[in-house]
Amino acid sequence: MTDRMRTPWSELTLTRFPADPRERLRAWDASDDYLLGHLAESGTELSGTVVVVGDRWGALTTALAAHRPTQITDSFLAQEATRANLRRAGADEGSVRLLTTQDPPPERIDVLLVRVPKSLALLEDQLLRLAPALHEGTVVVGTGMVKEIHTSTLKLFERIIGPTRTSLAEKKARLIHATVGPSVDGGASPWPYRYELPDGVGPASGRPVVNHAGVFCAERLDIGTRFFLRHLPEPSGTARVVDLGCGNGVVGTAVALAAPEAELLFVDESFQAVASAQATYRANGLPDGRAEFRVGDGLAGVADESVDLVLNNPPFHTHQATSDATAWRMFTGARRALRPGGELYVIGNRHLGYHIKLRKLFGNSRLVASDAKFVVLKAVKQ
Repeated sequence: MTDRMRTPWSELTLTRFPADPRERLRAWDASDDYLLGHLAESGTELSGTVVVVGDRWGALTTALAAHRPTQITDSFLAQEATRANLRRAGADEGSVRLLTTQDPPPERIDVLLVRVPKSLALLEDQLLRLAPALHEGTVVVGTGMVKEIHTSTLKLFERIIGPTRTSLAEKKARLIHATVGPSVDGGASPWPYRYELPDGVGPASGRPVVNHAGVFCAERLDIGTRFFLRHLPEPSGTARVVDLGCGNGVVGTAVALAAPEAELLFVDESFQAVASAQATYRANGLPDGRAEFRVGDGLAGVADESVDLVLNNPPFHTHQATSDATAWRMFTGARRALRPGGELYVIGNRHLGYHIKLRKLFGNSRLVASDAKFVVLKAVKQ
């Protein structure tokens, strides 16, 4: 969906990435409006180093492009959306510094704007990484929808940055104002976090997993992945296997442990996830030469008919919205990338009806395993 966002300085045409004319979700919301309106009305000085953290689709960064902001994001898709929206707005891409959550942050920050993420752990990790760059004159403003801002959110700002208050709600959005304290010390980041897998989950039983902040179920093995690990296929020979939407990489690592000659490709749109997958793989003593780790939009960039097996646990949310768009793109990409006879294994909640999508795309779908909540499905490229 393409939509026009009115900012205090201009009107912008914005899209999500990848752009889809059928997409009904906008690339901005009321919390973006609220923050930009506040900056204009308060006369916030934007001539120093402006850092925008967690910008969903680049709306904030594009609106502030004239002030040469630095964007920090965990999302490849958000970064690509930002580039596209900057071009659409006629802004100089070189005027904006695009960093990931894995990059060293700026050494000094004069204005810190934080779009509150869904993950409290990611917020904690980012605030701890950025805190040393703040000074007593730094303006710190967070923004989010009311349902995204909790007492725990405010306590994090208070502990890591300093005295914190919230604004009145406006169009179901709220601002967070934090004043940098003279001697606030939030402590060391607990991330990345490492734990050992339980027994009874196949070749990965008892093996270490490493998680950076913000990765799905970073502190424990979720029940869906636990079920998937029990029903993974064992590829033969030098099969090329993709862990698509790899998260912490435990699924691909399990295959690598079971099939010593297989080649692995770990793919996720999250920079935190791919860093976690690489750390998990290495923590298990597996050789780097057998695996590639890639941040990207699913299987975009992977050659047609070049892989033998795709393993996929697709997300069914995009931020707070429920959507099957990502799963559909993943399945479509898998069909294109698989060789004839290649297989796609998918785990999902029973109610999501992935078997219907797989039959439309592949012409077949077989139930591999199921329990009260999950199904493991297999589709074969004909």
